[in-house]
Amino acid sequence: MRTFDGFWPALITPYTEDDCINTPMVRALVDYHLQKGVSGFYICGSTGEGAFQNTDERMLVAETVLAQVAGRVPVIVHVGSAQVNESVLLAAHAAAVGAAGISSILPPVVYDGRGVVPFFARIAAAAPGLPFLPYLFGYTKDAVALMHDLAHIPNLAGTKYTAPNMYEMNQIVQFRKEGWTVFSGMDEQALLGLMYGAAGMIGSTLNFMPGAYREILRAYRTNDHQAALIIQQRANAVTALLIRTGFVGAFREAMALLGFDCGRPRLPNLPLTDAQRAELHRSLASLDFKALAAL
Repeated sequence: MRTFDGFWPALITPYTEDDCINTPMVRALVDYHLQKGVSGFYICGSTGEGAFQNTDERMLVAETVLAQVAGRVPVIVHVGSAQVNESVLLAAHAAAVGAAGISSILPPVVYDGRGVVPFFARIAAAAPGLPFLPYLFGYTKDAVALMHDLAHIPNLAGTKYTAPNMYEMNQIVQFRKEGWTVFSGMDEQALLGLMYGAAGMIGSTLNFMPGAYREILRAYRTNDHQAALIIQQRANAVTALLIRTGFVGAFREAMALLGFDCGRPRLPNLPLTDAQRAELHRSLASLDFKALAAL
């Protein structure tokens, strides 16, 4: 199976004023990130609000991104849904339009944990020629045991691991030697993820400061760990501010500060109030946000 590495934005999905997919803005975002040297794109995940879009919208995002990328970097399409049949349809579509891989979050409502494995197996089988990377976010049980249970899936190729347990992540890194990619999904621990064996990082804040993560990766690979840590801590100060303010709304406001009006988030995500927006602008200026975003 194909492997991946590097720094990938979990791409935001922009909306128009009337809450439709803003395809011109999608294309502009792709070009912006390609100019920053990103290694690939992860689309329609939690940051991309795929769970809050209908099937046609998710297909439109995938088609727009893949057409604009035009093969320059790989694109992994998140196809997870509460409806497994929708996930199967999205997986087959991703393969048809040129995705490099597919991913799926855990089923959102699980009454019997034994259903997780056949859920993932059915999705993976819908695109048998593509690497399948489960998205382990919010999994409260033994993730290593889950990977063992999924091992029979022919195109299982790794995972996007979004949790703070680096020891557990490292065990998943060591699960296989060939055709295996583990991405770290905790932006605040991108450097730690690399140190514990992740091939790279996929994250929300890579949308507005991709260069910071590019430099973390470069410094780590050249054994300049102190420089990597300094940049990580600068990025973390911005991330912490956004979390305190209201992450999804603040995240979109940060994009607007860079000239990308991505519209309001989809409910149940909320935009910022005017007071929150004003305070965010002041606080970002104190953190020299624009210099970090300009890297």
